[in-house]
Amino acid sequence: MSRSEHPTRPAVHGFWEGTGATKTFTHPLDPALLERYVPRDARILDYGCGYGRLTARLAELGYRDVHGVDPSHALIERGRREHPGLPLRQFDALPLPYEDGSFDAALLFVVLGVVTDDADQGALLAELARLVRPSGVLHLSDVPLQSDAHHVRRYDEAAAAEPGRPYGVFTTPDGGLFRHHRPEELRELLWAHGFAVEEERQKETATLHRGERTRSVQLVARRQSGPGQGR
Repeated sequence: MSRSEHPTRPAVHGFWEGTGATKTFTHPLDPALLERYVPRDARILDYGCGYGRLTARLAELGYRDVHGVDPSHALIERGRREHPGLPLRQFDALPLPYEDGSFDAALLFVVLGVVTDDADQGALLAELARLVRPSGVLHLSDVPLQSDAHHVRRYDEAAAAEPGRPYGVFTTPDGGLFRHHRPEELRELLWAHGFAVEEERQKETATLHRGERTRSVQLVARRQSGPGQGR
């Protein structure tokens, strides 16, 4: 796949230029899990890096070639204040200005949960498939559909208010727009764009909203090497 001559932009909700840019991100990185798949000398893309929390963590762990990218001006500006010297860059559009297969691994931590549109998610995964070399790794962390009464009521009310949106898309009282997926949806989306899941874990995780906790899912997927595999 080559870079498109017509850049596209996955919808970036205005929340991430305002209130969202002040939040403390919470999904944990498991260093042992990452090390099992990604060596210290790997070139890594942290897409949706926000204010560079995980980019900085990877640098602390000894990963020497990590590049943080986010569409939000406010989050990248915050990251540059909090982590001066980190390679954090803001790009509005896809494709990103990197060559095909130029990364050994990519992180996608709670990005599909905020890029809520199917077409935008597909465009993003297609771009990561272009950028991650064959046999490279995509490490994804996100929030699956929750089964507790609070979340189910939230999903049902949002679906009734906007029937055309995918189930699991909802708005929080502070203005954030989010999407929770069935884990199989995430696996299918990865497979459709050339990534085969090799490991999956679920754990309880704090949310952006103080006092709330959810189940999170973390997937490690391998970029398939043959033409058309996973598509």
